[in-house]
Amino acid sequence: FFCQPARASHHSAASNSRAAPLLNFASGAFCRMVSSVRRPLLVLAAFAAPLTEAKVQIEAMRHDIQQITMSNFDGIISKFRDSAVSSLWFFKDDNKADIAFLDEYNKVAGDLKGMAKVCAISCTDWPVFCDKQGIKETPAVWIYPINPMPAFKFEGKMESKAISNKISRLILDMSLRLTKDNIDSFVTTDPSKPKVILFSNKKTPPTILKALSSETVFKRTVRFGFATDEDKDIIEKFKVKKFPTVLMQRGAKAETKEIYKGEMTFTGLKDWVNLHSESGMGDKVAGANGGKEESAEEAKPWLVQDVPELTGKSQQDICFKGEGLCVIYLKDGAMTPAETDMLTGLSKKFTSQLSDRGAKMKWMWINLALETEYKKLFDPPVMPSAVVFNPHKRLRFAMMEHGENNELKGDEQSMIKLMDKVLGGDARFKMVPGQKLPSWAMRAASGAGSKKEL
Repeated sequence: FFCQPARASHHSAASNSRAAPLLNFASGAFCRMVSSVRRPLLVLAAFAAPLTEAKVQIEAMRHDIQQITMSNFDGIISKFRDSAVSSLWFFKDDNKADIAFLDEYNKVAGDLKGMAKVCAISCTDWPVFCDKQGIKETPAVWIYPINPMPAFKFEGKMESKAISNKISRLILDMSLRLTKDNIDSFVTTDPSKPKVILFSNKKTPPTILKALSSETVFKRTVRFGFATDEDKDIIEKFKVKKFPTVLMQRGAKAETKEIYKGEMTFTGLKDWVNLHSESGMGDKVAGANGGKEESAEEAKPWLVQDVPELTGKSQQDICFKGEGLCVIYLKDGAMTPAETDMLTGLSKKFTSQLSDRGAKMKWMWINLALETEYKKLFDPPVMPSAVVFNPHKRLRFAMMEHGENNELKGDEQSMIKLMDKVLGGDARFKMVPGQKLPSWAMRAASGAGSKKEL
């Protein structure tokens, strides 16, 4: 107030003139004293402000890093060593190198959010714990892989990309590398569990898929598969047009398909998969480090194949149980892709024609080189050939005609003629002797395919 310029007053000019010299002297001295004290205080405050802020401060609203203490280290990291990968940054609050490292380490936490535990602990607050861990200088990052691998100090560049890559490589991959040989078994094994498939133009499963497949609940309730754009048969089967594509197939016969349409993030995919995952269902016994799993639910690839093979295991599902007639293509050995395409086309053609008539035809093939008892039953003059089998009430079948000299091949035209005769009521059916089906060949058990570590 005293240092402000004097304002005009309504008091008498005489009174003001007598007091002015003394008042001006006093106020001037006071103002000079205040000014001389204020300038160093302002300078000191300017230097003091950054000094008070120069420390590592991990804030929940700004950072993805989980700061822990000595007392909860076991509950957050040690307790989950059987299923989760963790990293721990040892820092000192006022160390310049740690202050500079904060943002870099936070990028690691952001990149691996939900997929790995990215933690930090203050050696300023917990010096005894840091000493026990052998921490000599900071910043120091230790990585805790899944048991039984021991924890180790990260020795690479203290950069987010290097640390993230190191942690990502340690995340357990419990997905199955899919091929044309195991895809059908994969989608039909454990029908109570949804199957999630990532179609990618990359060679190896990404970190997101690995983390989803080994997530605590999902590893027991969902099965994950990985296919690349080089797997032409699988890509065509699922009609995949772009990469990456994530598809879920579920249902007792894998009849429900759903494509993920959200952002390709771990959180987004986890929430989507979680809608169809039930905690604790379909438990499996898994070996250490993601070894081969055993399940009580056997694979039934024939449930999703257009033209399945008729065997002792499949015969009830695809022919002898349920409605309709069985169109059985007879082969002396394995069926070729061209034959599969031919039968698939005929199946769709006749299914369309019969849709309004209430009739049903189920298409399949049988390897008579293995099923020798059925070779005796059907006794085809040449192969390939075919029969239409009626499995209801009286067991009987109609054989494809090959001509008087067996000059007619078992090709598409012969198949069409056989179907026309059956549907027209002109086919001659032969009774199964004794009305009892022959015995089936014993087949070696085959799994859904071994897991390939990538």
